[in-house]
Parts: sequence; C-alpha cells; structure tokens
Amino acid sequence: MAKATGKIVVNTEFCKGCELCVAACPTKVIELGKKLNMKGYLYAVQEKEGCVGCATCAVICPEGAITVYKES
Repeated sequence: MAKATGKIVVNTEFCKGCELCVAACPTKVIELGKKLNMKGYLYAVQEKEGCVGCATCAVICPEGAITVYKES
C-alpha cells in the first residue's frame, strides 16, 4: 500500500503566526516563514516534504487559514 502524502496551502492574509499548527503537526513539516503578510505577521509555510495530509493543522487553526490536500 502506498503511503499517503499531502500538502498544505496557507491563506497568508488570514494567518496570524500563532504557531498552533507548527506545534500540532505530527510530521513537523510546518514552520513560520521569513516574510510578513499585509497585517505584519509571519505566516505558516510547509517547509519540508513529508506531509501525510492528516489535516490536524487545519483543524487547530483558529483563523481557518489552512487547506489540506491529500493524495494517495
């Protein structure tokens, strides 16, 4: 059976850089980026391969800024 993979897309203008998704990610592929959004916040980015598409980050995000795409 092939291992599931996924990717996240962050709405950079909604993200406030609270890092809840960073802490919740079981594969530790999310980090805060180095750029600021229009509101002055660093926003979350998927920095590494290894996302399994579990959507834990999307569920925990209080701003609803994360969309997860899962591929089998």
